[in-house]
Amino acid sequence: MGAGPAGASLTLLLARRGLPVDLIDATGRGGRPFRGEGLMPSGLAALAAMGLQPLPPAVAQRPLAAWSFFLDGQLLFEAPEPMGSPVPCTLIDQDALLQELLAQASRLEGFRFHVGQAATDLLEQDGRITGVRLADGSVLEADLVVACDGRESLLRRKSGLELESAPSPLDVLWFRLEAPGSEALVRWLGGRFVTVVGAAGSYALFPSARGGVQLGWAIEPGGAAPAPTPASPGAWLQLWARDAPEPLARLLLALAEVAVQGPVRLPVRVGLCPCWQRPGLLLLGDAAHPMSPLRAQGINMALRDALVAARHLEPALLEAEPAAIDAAAAAIAAARLPEIRRIQQLQQEEARRADLLRRRHRLRSLLARTARWSGPLLERRWRATQSELRNGREAIATDL
Repeated sequence: MGAGPAGASLTLLLARRGLPVDLIDATGRGGRPFRGEGLMPSGLAALAAMGLQPLPPAVAQRPLAAWSFFLDGQLLFEAPEPMGSPVPCTLIDQDALLQELLAQASRLEGFRFHVGQAATDLLEQDGRITGVRLADGSVLEADLVVACDGRESLLRRKSGLELESAPSPLDVLWFRLEAPGSEALVRWLGGRFVTVVGAAGSYALFPSARGGVQLGWAIEPGGAAPAPTPASPGAWLQLWARDAPEPLARLLLALAEVAVQGPVRLPVRVGLCPCWQRPGLLLLGDAAHPMSPLRAQGINMALRDALVAARHLEPALLEAEPAAIDAAAAAIAAARLPEIRRIQQLQQEEARRADLLRRRHRLRSLLARTARWSGPLLERRWRATQSELRNGREAIATDL
């Protein structure tokens, strides 16, 4: 259930093994305007293990060149890619990647795609999940139901598996800065992921693999968004320019208002299910562990979930014995939980540091004034915290 990164990639991997797989997705084939685009080396390694590297030409991609951090308009530090990793973080068109996964699966005999169809309930017999009921009243029976239906997972709620929610450090207002007019901004970014923190607030922007620029404006979770009044495109551009370095401020102010698309408010929900399974049911991806958007971990962890799941599930599903299937599901959760816990911990620590800079004007001002010597020190400390976020807690076997 769910044709996001976890569901689409696991479907493809199992269908390649000749297993019959029904993929159910309520949203249809339409793309979303805002999706995570960052593939860390950990996510790229998972795609390579799936036989999807190099990425097909239809999947637009853009390797990142560096991570740049500005405080009160002053460059604090810039960390070039690949930062000791075998490959740089790469921005991809996630919609195109999902369509490629589905296109490859559609050529396999055992694959059926129920597009635009919702699962409304779980079927259960003698304490075991045996399938799902669809919105049209039909039922699908299955040896295993895999819920990849996102952070608000209906199947998780129906199953009684509980999500332990963590405090959310922020919500995000997402904007797209589109052509015509964004070309100069894309050239200035030069492949960099740029974070700007100042008195007006904080935001990050980067060149989108789909063209133009994506910009995320951090706001307090659940509360009113600090926004210009009236919140017109021109007023947003003025607000972002206020704390930007001079070249960026000039480009923002020169941008036509029609180029500003958004905002779309994305509430950030973070949590972890301590138990991912019931007999006949397995949670994966955001259904099991909704991630913070920091360092684009949602898609990377989902791909790694699918890779580990395929390795354990293939022999169990071929055997078609319920006990073997449940044992495989338990092994998947045991293999993935330590990494998810660690990545979420690192995300929380980075969010706390960012929040400190947003709130402490004097600290931010001091660091900006002393960037010549404080910048290199902070860069070394920041790099030291990035290895696991980039490469995963540990290597996962790639023998599929």
